[in-house]
Amino acid sequence: MTHALKQHAKPHLTATLILACLAQFMVILDVSVVNVALPSMKHALNFTESGLQWVVNGYTVTFAGFLLLGGRAADLLGRRRVFVAGLVLFSLSSLAGGLADSRTILIAARLAQGLGGAVVAPASLSILTSTFTEPRERNRAVGIWGAMGGAGGAAGVLAGGVITDLLSWRWILFINLPIGLATAYYSQRMLVDGRSRQATRNFDFAGALAATLGLSSVVYGIVRTDTSGWGNPITLVAIALGVGLMALFLLIEGRIATAPLMPLRLFHSRQLSAANAVIGLVGAATFAMWFFLSLYLQEVLGYSPIKTGLVFLPMTLAIVAGSTIASRVTIRFGAKRLLVAGMTALAIGLVSLSDIGVHSNYLGQLLVPGLLASFAMPFAFIPGTISATAGVEAHEAGLASAVANTARLFGGALGLAILATIASSRSDALLRHPGAGAHAASAALVGGFQLAFVVAGGIAAAGILVALVGMPSIRSREAIPSQVAVAAEM
Repeated sequence: MTHALKQHAKPHLTATLILACLAQFMVILDVSVVNVALPSMKHALNFTESGLQWVVNGYTVTFAGFLLLGGRAADLLGRRRVFVAGLVLFSLSSLAGGLADSRTILIAARLAQGLGGAVVAPASLSILTSTFTEPRERNRAVGIWGAMGGAGGAAGVLAGGVITDLLSWRWILFINLPIGLATAYYSQRMLVDGRSRQATRNFDFAGALAATLGLSSVVYGIVRTDTSGWGNPITLVAIALGVGLMALFLLIEGRIATAPLMPLRLFHSRQLSAANAVIGLVGAATFAMWFFLSLYLQEVLGYSPIKTGLVFLPMTLAIVAGSTIASRVTIRFGAKRLLVAGMTALAIGLVSLSDIGVHSNYLGQLLVPGLLASFAMPFAFIPGTISATAGVEAHEAGLASAVANTARLFGGALGLAILATIASSRSDALLRHPGAGAHAASAALVGGFQLAFVVAGGIAAAGILVALVGMPSIRSREAIPSQVAVAAEM
């Protein structure tokens, strides 16, 4: 009898692992796969330089704003039910994005995709941790799930180039439909439903909505400065409204919500606060790197989408290699020391990318600094995430990890908005210069990208200062085993 039960459980566990990892792979892949297709989207739907960032930020903002709420919903409503609903939403919004005939529809579809991803990601991890009850099997399952982040990123850049070149940019969104719906179908049939009996029946939807709308409003206001200036009333109102909503979010989390998504007591720890600040700064510095490089390679150097994907592939593989090494050496050297080293290398790599020109040498001006910045990213994210989760109660470790991931996405969205606005403003100023020559458009674009990379390097350097001042010089051996998988996925 026992043997028969074990025989029956094996396929069930295998199916659970495959479905959860496939969903996570799809959600992460959809971030990187879009980067290569940005120039094609720009020309097809007549995006402006500043407006194009909403294809990325539309996904990032809702993903970050509803990530914690997605995890809460899975615990309260049933993990399988929420997981399947998220997959269906993600799949249908991908279809809508692929069929979009206007900028507004595409951005709205990306917003809906982000909401679906915010549900799928925490639900998939929750399903694994609740299904795999034996510690060794659970750690293995979570480790494989975490590796999907690196695999999705590496596959996305190449797949995005191939699909965009051979078919069109629309197919990078269409491809999610059969995968997502098939995963949803088999998940409904094969996964065990369940919910947390200890979870407080409170969604804190108001907190999630305030955070998402607040960040969106600030980003919108910053983007508008490129065309209307900082003194424009609409711009000022948008930024003021966003700041007010973010303040409301803090009030809701600290005083109003009975079960807050982001309990402010977590930030009583100076280490945790500093670590999340660093993670946000790293997100702000790095999200824009892929955005600018994709535009530079295709708009200035004239690379095809496939060639762009091949250029990006070594960089994403460097992230995977860096993640593997960083997770192993953090325990030896300590999170703070490794974090400072990683941030320093990242700052150098980003500033070195400002050496690009209208005609660049691939090896020296693109590959070497790109590899340095990419390899350095995990040496900032992984020890930062370990520090952001060390010292919290065991039952809040998952929450602390989710807060760190939210900080990364919020920082990335805000950083992309600021850096894209800086780049666009610089390019416009160069175009208006009386001495602009025949290649003025390309030179102006490059000038904007150069300034953005310098500022991005400055943001990374600010993270070094935060780490030096706010992080204690200790080695947290206990925190590492339970957090490496989640940190590596970031």
